[in-house]
Amino acid sequence: MRILVVEDQRKMASFLKKGLNEAGYTVDVAESGGSAEILAADNEYDLIVLDVMLPDQNGIDTARRLRGDNYSGPILMLTALSGTREKVTGLDAGADDYMTKPFEFAEFLARVRALLRRKGPSVASSLLFHDLEMSLVQRKVTRSGQEVSLTAKEFALLEYFMRNAERPLSRTQIGEHVWDIHFDNESNVIDVYVNMLRKKIDVPFDKRLIHTVVGVGYVLRADK
Repeated sequence: MRILVVEDQRKMASFLKKGLNEAGYTVDVAESGGSAEILAADNEYDLIVLDVMLPDQNGIDTARRLRGDNYSGPILMLTALSGTREKVTGLDAGADDYMTKPFEFAEFLARVRALLRRKGPSVASSLLFHDLEMSLVQRKVTRSGQEVSLTAKEFALLEYFMRNAERPLSRTQIGEHVWDIHFDNESNVIDVYVNMLRKKIDVPFDKRLIHTVVGVGYVLRADK
């Protein structure tokens, strides 16, 4: 899952990004409404966390513009204003939920999960491909009934593969979705992580699932 955090206070933005990363999400950060609109136009986000107080424009106006630009995913609005009128205005502008600062991160994460569940049938609690199963709630992976222990980044990489099974993925796509928009395409970190993932979900089993696509990148595919 890829999330855009729109927050101009760097300490808060860093806190949210770190917590969401630890929960297994890929996070991009925008420090202004204008930057958020550009990123949302160029990238696919499963959720946008949007602060009301932004340096260039009101977050409520940003929400309206995002909806006007056909962003259909959930928007979680954050604000220091706790009045009912502000909440109603934010919801009417296109937000799906509203949280008042300060808040407990556990509640914030629960709101994120709830919004992603409500997003639609594509957001499931588990993923299944061939004999490979991933529980997104328990953060657990099994193949042929055998549990496979993965690091947080390996889990995120495998999740992206499973959500795009049979679809060749370029290194740029993988880097931007599993790492972030600032990923260095010249780095070999993707190849390193793919090799580590292969050792855990391919090597111990008869059928390989992760294949190299020459000139493109990788694909999760069950060859006959």
